[in-house]
Amino acid sequence: MRTSLLLTLVATLSLFAPLAAQSQDAVLNLYSARHYSTDEALYANFTKSTGIRINRVDADDAGILARLKAEGAASPADVILLVDAARLYRGDVDGLFRPIKSAVLEGAIPAQYRGKATPEGTTWFGFSTRARVVLYDKIKVKREDVDTYEELADPKNKGRICIRSGSHPYNLSLFGAITEHLGEQKAEAWLKGVVSNLARDPKGGDTDQIKAVGSGECQVAVSNSYYVARLMRSSNPEDRALMEKVGVVFPNQQSWGTHLNIAGGAVAKNARNSANAVKFMEYLASAEAQNYFANGNNEWPTAKGVKVSNPALKAMGGDDFKAETIPLNTIGGNQTRVQQMLDRVGFK
Repeated sequence: MRTSLLLTLVATLSLFAPLAAQSQDAVLNLYSARHYSTDEALYANFTKSTGIRINRVDADDAGILARLKAEGAASPADVILLVDAARLYRGDVDGLFRPIKSAVLEGAIPAQYRGKATPEGTTWFGFSTRARVVLYDKIKVKREDVDTYEELADPKNKGRICIRSGSHPYNLSLFGAITEHLGEQKAEAWLKGVVSNLARDPKGGDTDQIKAVGSGECQVAVSNSYYVARLMRSSNPEDRALMEKVGVVFPNQQSWGTHLNIAGGAVAKNARNSANAVKFMEYLASAEAQNYFANGNNEWPTAKGVKVSNPALKAMGGDDFKAETIPLNTIGGNQTRVQQMLDRVGFK
């Protein structure tokens, strides 16, 4: 009798086991360096359309990479979202990503916005870009004096420039690109010239640099484009009044083009929900998700054929500009040399 009851119980539990496993599998563990409130709708729509619940850990790029290393094989992470080419490169080099094969992603995302291709697949995919633009005081500065990155080091801009820390990933990626264009010796001389032209020591974020131009603390600044668009679209009259004073330049339109930084994602090396991870990555390349990047956070989509209708991006002249085309992995590979140059020239 007891044996019969036991067999019945085991059989009953075995019927429910697939349902329990299915319930547990309807989850995605996301480590994200994207701290934008507009992304909440992105995640909610993915869950609504797939039934896959997202557990999210937020940190900056460096913190996420450090956490992945510390957790090792025990890491619960399935997908990693980072907001800088140098960090994506570092995660790739450190073996923290799992190469994946996806016809959807390879068909949507151009090769220049992807990580390393291996026999096992591609290591990461870029989903949106930001331009590293130059801002200037419309009254005190001539546009033609700041329409290239090289001019930031020209003596004519002595005492004019505000910029955030040289070691911030956004600047490291810009400087890595400039090193690729100019060569190491000329790039170091350029960095030295930028330091000589600073109006004050580097501090704050990109928005602080823009506001410093508007307040007269300096006359020229460098910023990622989405910070500019955010101020232009702000409901605060002071922000909009500020942007009336500040001009925007997409540098180097007559040479190599404006530097782009990238936000992208990868499947974690030890992902336990890898099928869900690939679904999520493919969703980020969809027209719906790409429009969230464009209209929600003022970024340019990377997926082919996606139309952008963001009025701020258009107003700043960003609907048709020449962007540089050097491989993002090359930029990442220059980071160590760039940091050494920053130390030598005293770029804080």
